[in-house]
Amino acid sequence: MAATLPPNASRPAGFTLVELLVALFVMALLAVMSWRGIDGMVRAQGQTQARADAVATLQTGLSQWGADLDALADLPSGALEWNGQSLRITRYAGSGAGAGLRVVAWSRRDIDGTAWWLRWQSELLRTPAAVQQAWLQAGIWAQNPDDVSRSREVAMVPLGEWKVFYFRNDAWTNPLSSTENPASGPDGVRLVLTLPPGGPLAGDLTRDWIRPTVSGNKS
Repeated sequence: MAATLPPNASRPAGFTLVELLVALFVMALLAVMSWRGIDGMVRAQGQTQARADAVATLQTGLSQWGADLDALADLPSGALEWNGQSLRITRYAGSGAGAGLRVVAWSRRDIDGTAWWLRWQSELLRTPAAVQQAWLQAGIWAQNPDDVSRSREVAMVPLGEWKVFYFRNDAWTNPLSSTENPASGPDGVRLVLTLPPGGPLAGDLTRDWIRPTVSGNKS
């Protein structure tokens, strides 16, 4: 006769098939949730780093913009011109025996399908003829650059649109509609950048530059 367990005898310890399947399902669910959490953290870290890099690059561009205007040369024929597409500046550069002038230009141009805010600069100039030649080169670069002129440009940030205004007669006005003598130069320059959507930075940004010798309300 086969032996039988008493009614109150305990069964051997272990998992049933159903219990094992439930445990595996819970473990798989926790693994998926953990992966999503880690992936979200990595994505957030990447977006934060991309935004920090974009802010640093934009700050570098704006600092260079301000430095170019701060060094604006005091020339009788004028050293600042906005034509609606680009801004040309003749500025002082270097110091001591290495002092001279540079012509710089700022513009917007498409590069491989993306519009960029660009800066171009000439070599160090020491004669009026060289300055005039570089001024012409800057204008050509802004409209139809060749490989040589492209080698002297730096792409700052992706750019949707940009505008420039001059401060004259206690008001911000369109430089192209001004009747003032261009040789006198404006008292201030307002830069308005429209950063394209979809990137780390987007929207409008305004930067005002005022001549150090000018005082009063420029807002």
